[in-house]
Amino acid sequence: MDSTQSRWCSASPTNAPASGRNGQASLRRRPRSARIGYGSTRTSRHDDPRLVAFARESRAIWQEWEERLGVELVSPDGVVALGPSVADRLAVLEQVDGVRASSIDAEELARRLPVLAGYSGPAMLDEGGGAIRTRAAIEALTAKLGDSLVADEVISIRPTASGTVEVRTGGECSEHDRIVVCAGRGTARLARAAHEDGSLLDPSSLASLGERASHYVARALPGLHPEPVAYRHCWVTDLPWSTDGIAVWESEGAFFVAGHNLFKHAPWLGRALARAALGDGLACELRPAARLGEPS
Repeated sequence: MDSTQSRWCSASPTNAPASGRNGQASLRRRPRSARIGYGSTRTSRHDDPRLVAFARESRAIWQEWEERLGVELVSPDGVVALGPSVADRLAVLEQVDGVRASSIDAEELARRLPVLAGYSGPAMLDEGGGAIRTRAAIEALTAKLGDSLVADEVISIRPTASGTVEVRTGGECSEHDRIVVCAGRGTARLARAAHEDGSLLDPSSLASLGERASHYVARALPGLHPEPVAYRHCWVTDLPWSTDGIAVWESEGAFFVAGHNLFKHAPWLGRALARAALGDGLACELRPAARLGEPS
């Protein structure tokens, strides 16, 4: 991370997750020390107002699921953003109704996050942001679905002469009217019906990301220990028009989902994909031609 990027952190003074572009970290205050770990802060940090609107709708569905499942799925902390891009972020957020975000001064920032009491630069508060309780969400949703979930490796998919889509897994071969492929970085392989290309990340580049994060903490957050407690390496899918883009490609009954920040948008995206899989058509905003996520 470098000092020119915005920083996002929970507005709760007792448990403050923070995330950056290339990874995530959580800051937790302790009696005599604090260390960097990893968390799951989510806020409407998008350049495309359409994605902000989708995030707002997903937030409402997260709350609906909380009521149905009886589990907190998104923390009510709110999220603070710091850095020179705050004004641009606010300009995008102000284009969408129902987003409670505003700039805050140094006094308000210090009250919400005492560890940042010395910061005097641009800051904003997104009251609807918070940390997604990822494990709680997965456990609650899988428990609700029960035996209807089947865990197996998908080896290949292909359209058949009869108009269905064949899915081959480690232990089964089945046909379906339509399928939705959400396989993360494995989506491209299944779409090509080919093997992995064998490319590898540069280990030194990964190491430099951690070093930059530690240097930033030592410089900007002197109340914390800069040494990481743990690491979280994340694969990120960038689309040609935006590092924040989302799109769904449709081909002969199969829908291929790709993009970044998909978990945050999962409630809205899931419903849109379910409608498409049931034959109601794919939402225009999700087609590649819409270039969802492209800065306006």
